[in-house]
Amino acid sequence: MHLAGTGGCNIEGEEDSWDFGTGAGFYVDATKEKWKTNYRMYSYVTKELPALINQDFPNSGKCGISGHSMGGHGALTVALKNPEKYASVSAFSPPSNPSLGISGQKALTGYIGSDRGFWTDWDATLLAKTYSGPEIEILIDQGTDDIYLEKDLMPQNFINACKGTKIKPTLRMRQGYDHSYMFVSTFIGSHFDYHAEHLCQ
Repeated sequence: MHLAGTGGCNIEGEEDSWDFGTGAGFYVDATKEKWKTNYRMYSYVTKELPALINQDFPNSGKCGISGHSMGGHGALTVALKNPEKYASVSAFSPPSNPSLGISGQKALTGYIGSDRGFWTDWDATLLAKTYSGPEIEILIDQGTDDIYLEKDLMPQNFINACKGTKIKPTLRMRQGYDHSYMFVSTFIGSHFDYHAEHLCQ
């Protein structure tokens, strides 16, 4: 399961910017009135989509999850909230601490509201700090030349939050790579290998 964008619901304003609405649902279940009916990507990924897949492609129950950018954020939060569902987790350039990121704060305010107390469930770094589930491995690839690295992605915050928990992250900083799909295409083969190794155990 690879997570990407959302949207296309004909809601006023959802096409206005690249980091909110159609292009960036952030894999939350929105609670604000305007968005809460259609922007429920967390429920879609964890409930509706697996049920649809299993109708035609029954499997052993093992599943992996991965995503790029905002989809990487979704992969991290979905896995940390449901560690028993995923045998493998990986992400490319995820906004790992959206409560502190520019785009993350915009998204969480827009979908959840301005009360930061309700943001914890949608921030991988905050989830990691209180994680008490089973051991879980997470692979993250991040380009060093990513223009969003400092202001939005903050992978080191997530790595630090995992210390002392059963979360076992691997952060691979890729020299000279940016946020583009060319970055993803260069290293996605290693992610396929990573997921295959865990899913075939």
